[in-house]
Amino acid sequence: MMQSSPWNLRRLVIWAGRLVLGGTFLYAGVAKIFLPNTHLWPWFVLKFSVATNLSNFHTEVEAYKLLSRTAASFVANTLPFAEVVLGLLVLVGWRLRLFASLLTLIMTGFFIVVTRAYLLHMNIVCGCFGVPEPLTGWTVLRDALLTALAWWMTICAFIEARQPHPWSASAPAPEKASA
Repeated sequence: MMQSSPWNLRRLVIWAGRLVLGGTFLYAGVAKIFLPNTHLWPWFVLKFSVATNLSNFHTEVEAYKLLSRTAASFVANTLPFAEVVLGLLVLVGWRLRLFASLLTLIMTGFFIVVTRAYLLHMNIVCGCFGVPEPLTGWTVLRDALLTALAWWMTICAFIEARQPHPWSASAPAPEKASA
């Protein structure tokens, strides 16, 4: 017999996590690539504005003083595009356990780096969503909540993968031969 509803708390957490975290990563990546310097829009945006935005993000990554100049350049030039792709993949839900795990690792890294900078009283901008945003306790709290949601979504995705789908028909029990 089929269950009346396919929803339970785990599926709700997965659904909400996909929407919130996938949307956040997608927006953060697009914002880092396109938003801060749109004054050149639409004429030279792909050649000059994107390069300027990534250069500005490189300065923000270097401000955390965790990476060498080369590593900061690599992160600044790849992270926004990785966020866009990862956000889309989590929104779509394809291979969710894999991409949710990757998103959770990245989100945990963001949380650790932001918390470290906040506790060291570094006067820097976050760089999270492309526009200069001062690093405050609210930034740390936001990252903590998003990290908790990422962990919860990933754990629920792994648990849910072990469960049979509620709409799948259960196999009929084999009949016993009567004597």
